[in-house]
Amino acid sequence: MKVSVITVCYNSEKTIASTLDSIASQTHDNIEHVIVDGGSTDGTINIVKQKLRDGDVFVSEPDEGLYDAMNKGVDLATGDIVGVLNSDDFYESDDAVATVVEMFRHTPEADLVFGDVVFVSPDNLNKVIRLYRAAHFRPWKLRFGWMPPHPATFVRKSAYERVGKYRLDMRIAADYDMFVRWLLVAGLKWQYLDRVLVRMRAGGVSTSGIRSSIRLNREIVRACRDNGIYTNLIFVLSKIPFKLLELIRRPKP
Repeated sequence: MKVSVITVCYNSEKTIASTLDSIASQTHDNIEHVIVDGGSTDGTINIVKQKLRDGDVFVSEPDEGLYDAMNKGVDLATGDIVGVLNSDDFYESDDAVATVVEMFRHTPEADLVFGDVVFVSPDNLNKVIRLYRAAHFRPWKLRFGWMPPHPATFVRKSAYERVGKYRLDMRIAADYDMFVRWLLVAGLKWQYLDRVLVRMRAGGVSTSGIRSSIRLNREIVRACRDNGIYTNLIFVLSKIPFKLLELIRRPKP
C-alpha cells in the first residue's frame, strides 16, 4: 500500500529537517514524500534538496497560501493513502505510518484513519504541553467545533476525488470544512487508531492567539453552515472547557 505524505513549507529552515528525517526513518517501505514549498527565501530549499530521496516529489513556487499548497500536494500525490505532515511537525515513532497502513488493511471499509497528537514546546521537543486525543470523536461533534487532528489523519486518495479539494476562501479552517464534507456530507467511513502519531510544535496558525481563535471559530461555523449542517457560535464555543482539560491531562514525556 503506497502512502503519500504531503508537507507544505515556507521559510521553514529551523524545523524542516526534523520533518524530513521523521519521514525518511519510517519503517513502512512505500512512502512518497510530496514537498510543496511556497518559494522560500531562507535556507529551506537547500535543506530539502540535500535530503530528497528517490521517489520524493519537490516543487517550489509561489502559491495562494497554505491550502492552495495542500491542493497542489494532493494533485501530485500518487499513493493509495494520503497524509499531511506540517513542516514543523514530526512523527512520534518510526513505525507510525506502518501502524496506519495495518489499520487500513484490517478495516478495508475505512476511508479515513486518524490517531492522536501531542503539542510540544518549540524549545524542548520532549516537553508535552497538550494531548489532542481523538478517542471520543464522533462525526456529530463537528457541529460543536470538534474534529480529529488533521496531521494524524490519513485518507484514501479516493476521498479527495469524491469530495474535492481544500477551500481557498478560508484561512484557518479549510481542513475543518474538509472533515465536514468527508464525514457529514459524504458519510465516509472512519477508524480511530489509539496511539499518538504526531508531535506538533506549539504556536501554529490555529493556536497562535486570541485573534486566530476568534477567526477559527467563525470559520468553523461557516464551514458547517455552508455544507447544510446547523450550528452556531455558542455550540462551537462550548468545547473550550474540554480543550482546557487537555492542558491539565497531558501525558508525561
